[in-house]
Amino acid sequence: MNTSRHSDRANQRRVAAATLVGTTVEWYDFFIYATMAGLVFSQLFFEPAGESVGLLLAFASVGISFLFRPLGAFLAGHYGDKVGRRAILVVTLVLMGGATTLIGLLPTYQSAGVIAPVLLILLRVLQGISAGGEWGGAALMAVEHAPADRRGLAGSMPQLGVPLGLLLATAVTALMTGVISPGDQFLEWGWRVPFIASIVLIAVGYFVRIAVDESPVFQEIAAKKEQASVPIVELFRKYWHLVAIAALIFVGNNAVGYMSTGGFIPAYATSDAVGLSRTDVLVAMTFAATVWLVSTLAAGIVSDHIGRKLTYQIGYVWLILTIWPLFLLIDSGSLVNLYVGLGLICIGTGLTYGPQASLYSELFPASIRFSGVSISYAIGAILGGAFAPMIAQALLDATGGTPAIAAYLIGMCVVAQIAVSLIRDRSRIDLSINNQAEQEIGSTVFDKRPVPARPRQMSGSVR
Repeated sequence: MNTSRHSDRANQRRVAAATLVGTTVEWYDFFIYATMAGLVFSQLFFEPAGESVGLLLAFASVGISFLFRPLGAFLAGHYGDKVGRRAILVVTLVLMGGATTLIGLLPTYQSAGVIAPVLLILLRVLQGISAGGEWGGAALMAVEHAPADRRGLAGSMPQLGVPLGLLLATAVTALMTGVISPGDQFLEWGWRVPFIASIVLIAVGYFVRIAVDESPVFQEIAAKKEQASVPIVELFRKYWHLVAIAALIFVGNNAVGYMSTGGFIPAYATSDAVGLSRTDVLVAMTFAATVWLVSTLAAGIVSDHIGRKLTYQIGYVWLILTIWPLFLLIDSGSLVNLYVGLGLICIGTGLTYGPQASLYSELFPASIRFSGVSISYAIGAILGGAFAPMIAQALLDATGGTPAIAAYLIGMCVVAQIAVSLIRDRSRIDLSINNQAEQEIGSTVFDKRPVPARPRQMSGSVR
């Protein structure tokens, strides 16, 4: 019988709001940087390198933060498994928002010289550390508060923060480029406003997050005093193979997501090769974020009915079939075709992102779950999206066209499809510390150990 507790409906709604608002703020900050890297950072911070190399350096600065995600994941995982999920979520929110606000106040290369890109990269590193710790805590707060038959829906709430953050980031940037600070004004001062505005979002996210209860699973762990002494060591000693598989499941989605919704495609679509206007492309990206939002929510709901694994497999097939047409549509130079291509690809990114929080949470045992989901996510982000825009730009420079980029992304999705096929679907498994024995076995198709008998339901537990 299922012995795990979950929250009442009112607290579940508060948790959903807290994870949604918080991750939206975090990813608004992250996507603002990726968008500006493609549009203006090569001129503002890397101007001496020239246009082509400057753009590569700007995209590289996007990827550098991913290298520090594991550090954030290690720190957040360690303390999240020892002291709780909620406190970590507040810390990561403030760290990310503070770094973003400071980027908006930085001097440019023209006024400060080499110190400007150095400070930019240092703040980007802080963003990476924050992002590495943010997702795992938000995912577990959402999933561990939810009843077993609605984990997919609940787990899609922090996932929705990504397309919502992108939607907000591209909408604000389009407003600045098209209305408030068009033309040279955007380069002179308009780019700063979206970064500085983050301070308002931090305040909103902070007050929403401190109002929710701690995860009921962690409350059980703390009450039984069963926190792992060094969760990271236990994770890699017993479950390194699960970390590797979970990370590879994410690489396809992350590579396609960062290519299609931030960084490379806005820069490429506004280049001389395609010739679309900056504001038109940003509005198209806003449309793409909306499609991604809807498909992510739908995927979370669907995964509660057909399972996480099958939802992922359908999503990766969709991506493999639509990546090549995406670039053909962009290369046509038609704005309508850009909308069609982005809409198609964002259906697939939603299908392979909506169930992620529930799938990861169901893979790892309770005592090291924060560490497991955070580190798997961080490693998958490095292998998948960290340098995808830079790799794409290098392939474009080397070949003069987009077929090589499409082949690269299809390859990443094939790897992810193979990885997700190696796990067992564990939808509705009891996530309680009382069921740790079952959680420790059977995650992959290679594990043939028999499932132990579940403990009796504890009196007074909430189902």
